[in-house]
Amino acid sequence: MIRLLRNPIALALIAILLLILVASTFAIVPETQQAVIVRFGQPQRVINRYRPGEGYGRTGAGIVARIPFLEQIVWIDKRIQSVAMDNQQVLSTDQLRLEVDAFARYRIVDPLQMYISAKTEDRVSDQLKPILGSAIRNELGKRPFAALLSPERGQMMANIKRALDRVARQYGAEIVDVRIKRADLPEGTPLDSAYERMRTARQQEAGAIRAQGYKQAQIIKAEADAEAASTYAEAYGKDPDFYAFYRAMQSYETTFAPGENQGRSSIILSPDNQYLQEFKGRNR
Repeated sequence: MIRLLRNPIALALIAILLLILVASTFAIVPETQQAVIVRFGQPQRVINRYRPGEGYGRTGAGIVARIPFLEQIVWIDKRIQSVAMDNQQVLSTDQLRLEVDAFARYRIVDPLQMYISAKTEDRVSDQLKPILGSAIRNELGKRPFAALLSPERGQMMANIKRALDRVARQYGAEIVDVRIKRADLPEGTPLDSAYERMRTARQQEAGAIRAQGYKQAQIIKAEADAEAASTYAEAYGKDPDFYAFYRAMQSYETTFAPGENQGRSSIILSPDNQYLQEFKGRNR
């Protein structure tokens, strides 16, 4: 034994074996990771499992022990992860083919269920990706293209999230959010025809608004003319001479005052002309 301790090569081998034994027995679980302890392929326990609202530093993270060489650790991220849907074409109710690009954010909330059903996080993403595409096709296929540009879009996203979350629960995941990054018409004739339909609809709407405005203007003008006629009639009844003088002044202004786009002109009338009586004054 003493001879063995004096052999530096033997000491190095012992130190290496001790390091391997310690590394196989103890592990450090970080705050951002969940650990599933597996023995011969069977999950035994979960360390640092995700709990909603759990404060930083109060989790199960830290040094953990396991049976060396018999138990392995499967690491599962506690943070929010993303799964992106491949660009797909979706047919809306108004027969428009839309190119849709979307993504979902999820978190593993049940690491034990995730390990049993999917084994790894990559498989969870692979399983959620086609389900996301299917949920989006089903939801957008129930609505016209204009719904994507209206407040109805929020309800659509909520429906897609619920549908995807039902599947994600089978893999120990929770859907945090679903977003459509892009939903456009394909370039070319479909896009041009859609723009033309939108332009025609806006022009028809503008024409209806102008017609309604013209109708209201005519009503207001007719009411104003009726009120003015009533005022003139009332004034004539109270003072016929003043009414005649006022109307004559309006007529003189229209006849003799040059307009902005008119040149100078001359009018020859007899001094005894009845039309000029207001210039001569009235005999009382």
